[in-house]
Amino acid sequence: MTDMLNANSAADAPIRGRTLHPGDEGFEEACSGWLLTVEHRPAVVVVAADADDVAAAVRFAAEAGRPVAVQSTGHGKSVPADGAVFIATGQLRELSVDPRAGTARIGAGLRWGEVLAAAAEHGLAPLCGSSGQVGVMGYLTGGGLPLAARTYGFAADRVRSLDIVTADGLLRTVSPDQEPDLFWAVRGGKSNFGVVVAAEIELLPLRTVYGGELYYPGEDPGHAARVLGSYLAWVKEQPDEMSSSVTLLRLPDVPQLPEEFRGRSFVQVRVVYTGDEEQGARLVQPLRALGPEKDACGAMPYTQITEIYQDPKNPVMAHLRSALLHELDDEAVAELVSFIDPSTPGGPFPGIELRHLGGALNRPPGRPHAVSTQGAAFHLWLRTPAPAGQADAARKAADAALERLRRWDTGAMLPGFLFDHDSAPERVSRAYTEADYRRLAALKAQYDPNQLFRPNHNIPPVLEH
Repeated sequence: MTDMLNANSAADAPIRGRTLHPGDEGFEEACSGWLLTVEHRPAVVVVAADADDVAAAVRFAAEAGRPVAVQSTGHGKSVPADGAVFIATGQLRELSVDPRAGTARIGAGLRWGEVLAAAAEHGLAPLCGSSGQVGVMGYLTGGGLPLAARTYGFAADRVRSLDIVTADGLLRTVSPDQEPDLFWAVRGGKSNFGVVVAAEIELLPLRTVYGGELYYPGEDPGHAARVLGSYLAWVKEQPDEMSSSVTLLRLPDVPQLPEEFRGRSFVQVRVVYTGDEEQGARLVQPLRALGPEKDACGAMPYTQITEIYQDPKNPVMAHLRSALLHELDDEAVAELVSFIDPSTPGGPFPGIELRHLGGALNRPPGRPHAVSTQGAAFHLWLRTPAPAGQADAARKAADAALERLRRWDTGAMLPGFLFDHDSAPERVSRAYTEADYRRLAALKAQYDPNQLFRPNHNIPPVLEH
């Protein structure tokens, strides 16, 4: 194929979408995304109009000896796509709901907020995460940790089939009956096996949930410890229908924040209960007895579920970290509370979240995939702001925070929460059980032996003997 890197190349002709080169209008925008701390410098961007464009771009990259990177919204940006053929899938916007079958077919350019709205018209709901801005495919291929995870398990459990362009440039439909090994690998193996252009997922007959958030003042370390310790005791008594998290916040004193939040610390509990409203209120009562400063829990339409977490909708400069943790003891409580103690140096530190695991996450999925909590009790997610000129300091602060919590770290991670710090193979391997990682490496050797798909959390190919 003629060199696509030439702006006047005949290779542009087969592409129905746009082919952009450095300096072209729209090139920088196509390479950007929600997470701004990672910058892509690809050789060429293909803004795909359909699956055929994706296949043509993959075939060109293979012939040219260039790697392939793929991005929809950029929430999961982690490894710079320097010198790559960069496929932007934001224009693949197919969306249809089959209310009789209880399924949705979704193109790779869709975000969860759009799927939520379409499904709700039929009284149905997808297993989405905390943000309606997140792209569907990156979430599903990372396994997908939904807000109702303890009730329903990983979102990957509900995927019925995927359309994927593999390294040979072929468009394949994979499912439990068609290439089941590849179907298993893509749900958790992220972008290691190809470019997913569409998915069919199961929807849930779920119109409402009981959920919301409770804010507790955290300036007094003793009070913050009581709230956090009480939450950790509370989760042990909860049924699988109750999913929850606790976040420790230490906010700066800046005019961009509402006055009631400036310079303050908080312990914030969020809940999602999939049973009836009356029982949800009963289960949350012990948390209310702790005296929250703000109580926003109640029955809500499922379409509002992503508003519980109030994730940033605009692009952010931040360093993200994650870990899977054991059960937490009193020493862990004291360590965590110290992060938001106003009297200690090192702040502000505006986001340490602990998501309660277990329940359906610990049960074997109906459609096996490469995602597992590996027996962890909590998922830790940490966000450190990295304003211009302070990136190194932010990175060091995030690393130091994880180091202080290391004694409760299982050593494992979730593939959907691997970030820029986690691109080395030895860290990627932590996101899988040993057996699953060996199987993924063998399937990588089968489907992508030349590592066309490598600007990612790469799983090097290893032939089985």
